Amino acid sequence: MTEPRRRRRRRKARPPLPARAARAAVWAASAVVLIASGTVWTAYRTITDGLTTSDALDAARKHAPRHLDSSVNLLLIGLDSRKDMDGNDLPKEFVQDQLHAGSSEIGYYNTNTLILMHIPAGGGKVTAFSVPRDDYVETLYGDGTSQGHHKIKEAYSFGYTKAHDTLSAEGVKGPELEHRSREAGRAATLTTVQRFLGVPVDHFAEVNLLGFYDIAKVLQPIDVCLKHPVRDRYSGADFPAGPQKLDPKQALAFVRQRHGLDGGDLDRTRRQQAFLASVTHRLKSQGVFDDLGKLRELFDVVKKDLVLDSSWNVLDFARRAPDLTSGHVEFRTLPITGFATRGGESVNLVDPERIRRTVAELTSGGSPSPSPRPSGPGDAKAPSKNTEKKPEKEPEKKKPEKKPDEPESPSPTAGDGSDTTVTAGGVPCVN
Repeated sequence: MTEPRRRRRRRKARPPLPARAARAAVWAASAVVLIASGTVWTAYRTITDGLTTSDALDAARKHAPRHLDSSVNLLLIGLDSRKDMDGNDLPKEFVQDQLHAGSSEIGYYNTNTLILMHIPAGGGKVTAFSVPRDDYVETLYGDGTSQGHHKIKEAYSFGYTKAHDTLSAEGVKGPELEHRSREAGRAATLTTVQRFLGVPVDHFAEVNLLGFYDIAKVLQPIDVCLKHPVRDRYSGADFPAGPQKLDPKQALAFVRQRHGLDGGDLDRTRRQQAFLASVTHRLKSQGVFDDLGKLRELFDVVKKDLVLDSSWNVLDFARRAPDLTSGHVEFRTLPITGFATRGGESVNLVDPERIRRTVAELTSGGSPSPSPRPSGPGDAKAPSKNTEKKPEKEPEKKKPEKKPDEPESPSPTAGDGSDTTVTAGGVPCVN
């Protein structure tokens, strides 16, 4: 009996060497991508953990002009508030001695700094537009309805106050009341700025006085240059002419001074621009944007005072930083047409159409983006008689705009605010 023939097993043909190498490369690349993604995610979470984020742009985007390209518009908001994130007064001694900012009863929730940074598609020169805080414009709530005509800095405080009154009546209190009221203030500011400038806001960052001080503390000494010596008892500014290095207290006085300057508030705007130019120069020279450890150290100090919109990827912004720190930023102050008194207060008169044309020409070389009209009546009544007023249940906390012995902001003696530009990448000399 013959034994059955044993069937020989066929070996599976191995793919040729180039194919195997290609497959291994794909696996390796996939592993690298996964590891890199995990590293970036971990770094992002480490940097932003504990940072206050805001969804205020969600409401503002509904009323934003349309984007004409893939450029990015970033709004920097400087809040003139002596409160922490939960609405508690900052320590009196700190406000008076270090900030030289009067008492916690001053300032309320006005935005003393509004700077829109336009980052063009594909990189290149960044244009930063400073909006003078006393520009008299139609301000809006976050839903696009009109607050009436006020100083642009007051859009935040009107939005805050209306929400605070409504939420208080509903029984909301404590930190939640403060957080939700501030969100309404942010949405009002974003919607107002978009309408006034004729461009959408893609991201924003908000910092208060304490945050400014903390930033200066991390990056000190702050290099500045003055064309003339100055001395001002209101801000505490007391500096000689020429280049100098400032500590945090002096840096705050430098950007807050407006009395004794020929351009008044407009010169103060240029001081703010010069400070930002100096800070970006120092960030580059210290390699902060190229070093996640240094970036984390910076955020660890300022995150308690800083608010970013929730859709902003900080690491992605850091990759754009070379354009912001290499002299490719030009600061411009938007023009005014004159000065007047409205409601007993000094204001800047502006031509909104001229503003929108100026911004459009410098960002896209074309016409302004179509903007939705406010959805409410053109001159709706504000939520309270005085922007500087807290909710009715706290009448003792009215917020005067200035110290009792402080005169109105001086009117500039010359210029419309647009005759001087400040370029980043060094230390510009200003009045």
